[in-house]
Amino acid sequence: MNLSRVRVRAGYTAGALALFFAEPTRDSLLAGGVVAVLGELLRIWASGHIEKTHRLATGGPYAHTRNPLYVGSVLMALGLLIAARHPISVAAGLAYLVVFYPFIIREEAKFLKGKFPDPYHDWALQVPLFFPRLTPAGPRESKFQMGRLLANHEWRSVLGLVLLGAFMVWRLK
Repeated sequence: MNLSRVRVRAGYTAGALALFFAEPTRDSLLAGGVVAVLGELLRIWASGHIEKTHRLATGGPYAHTRNPLYVGSVLMALGLLIAARHPISVAAGLAYLVVFYPFIIREEAKFLKGKFPDPYHDWALQVPLFFPRLTPAGPRESKFQMGRLLANHEWRSVLGLVLLGAFMVWRLK
């Protein structure tokens, strides 16, 4: 079994555990919701810049971090864990993020470096791999386009966030 399948199954398992044990309160739902929505907004911004495997995205959020989609996903996951506020939920979610995300990010960097060697090298010298820099850097060549956002199907992530939020409201303590 390849790592991608393990990662997906582990993600579903961690998510199911987080939801099963969730004990959200109004305050935890509000705090977690703010973090999760910020993560989704970052994902939307990034999705409007990326043309997967065709061109290296370096503008918008890609001028702050080379992995804004992953940063956004991590923020969304952390928002869920804050909302869930149960030790098992938090442990399952954090374990998944710590075990799989560093590997995923390294593999993505390896792929992009191979696909776009010169532009990637120049960009990577100025833009951090994960934790965003405050000021933009690098070539900043990509521009946000609604067509890219739609082509990247970011609506699925938005829908998932809405459904998770509704579930957490239903589980309110």
